[in-house]
Amino acid sequence: MEWALVFDVDGVIADTEALNARASVEMFRQLYGVTVQPEDFRPFVGTGDERYVEGVAEQYGVTIDTTAAVLRRAENFFALLKSEPLPAAPGVLELVHTARERPDVGLAIATSGQKAKQFPVIEGTGLRLDWFDVVITGDDVTRKKPDPQIYALTAERLGLAPARCVVFEDAPVGVQAARAAGCRCVAVTGTVAGEELSAANRVVDSLAALTFAEIEALVGGVPGTR
Repeated sequence: MEWALVFDVDGVIADTEALNARASVEMFRQLYGVTVQPEDFRPFVGTGDERYVEGVAEQYGVTIDTTAAVLRRAENFFALLKSEPLPAAPGVLELVHTARERPDVGLAIATSGQKAKQFPVIEGTGLRLDWFDVVITGDDVTRKKPDPQIYALTAERLGLAPARCVVFEDAPVGVQAARAAGCRCVAVTGTVAGEELSAANRVVDSLAALTFAEIEALVGGVPGTR
């Protein structure tokens, strides 16, 4: 391969953020008797399951058992997912299918979430994990976004220079991580407004708005594999 597409999951492959917030609101009510708001979680989107719940707990001065909180949040999420299955976000399946027809293009997933939660979401959209050359989750890294570790590791396992990887993100911390790793980045609005994603190389309202040629142009003129 000469270059690759790298997908975040929540808010990119599928619009999970509303369900994530609802599952977490319910977790705080169930375990701690505390009423929090869905918008409280927005600053922690993309930071990993643990930080997502810890950040809001700190705001409300609540001491939590992080492991138990993440587990209950996941249980709530899957209960919601059963009644509200999530399709792939617009443009995602088309980009993946096009890339699979190109021997010069690799595919990867890089998500701060845990595989037990993210794999069902990915496969529920109609994607197959074995279509991707590399799959990295929060279980594989010690430092979460905005640290660049996850994208540096993804590029390493792809065998590519980071600048040959086009990352698709929806959160400011994800954009920050991708750019710090040296990757190109396309940010999708929806989770946050476009102005909060301005550090990306390109900001779009939907991946369906991009042509494959426009994505390829982001890595044009950059030296190839290491």
